[in-house]
Amino acid sequence: MSLDVSPKLLAEAEQGDIREEDFVDTVRASLPYAYDLIASLAEELKGGTAEFTDNQTPPPSETERGQLLRALASDAIRGSLERHFGVALAFQNCHRVAAFRPESVDGGTYARFTSVRSQVLNQSPEFRDC
Repeated sequence: MSLDVSPKLLAEAEQGDIREEDFVDTVRASLPYAYDLIASLAEELKGGTAEFTDNQTPPPSETERGQLLRALASDAIRGSLERHFGVALAFQNCHRVAAFRPESVDGGTYARFTSVRSQVLNQSPEFRDC
């Protein structure tokens, strides 16, 4: 299970739409490694002038790696985190997540980062089992 959904949030979802802030709070509590990593990338991006910031450090354990994979594999979670932090996320391998300025998504840097060539060049044997 990806998220620890409170009975209150579940009941609200069963009745109709829920507030995205409540969903993001659930993500923060359920996937703290992923949330904190993306928060730090967004903060670093907003504090600088680069088109993107990225993480190249593997998670400390498979638990944290699983959190990151679950967060980025879900369109709802990923989209909510992008809107919450005001970034566009891109993902390679098992841990290389990047935060881009939303206006950079149509640019060359984003296109290179998300290209199949870049994906192939960013492979190594230690990523095969992640």
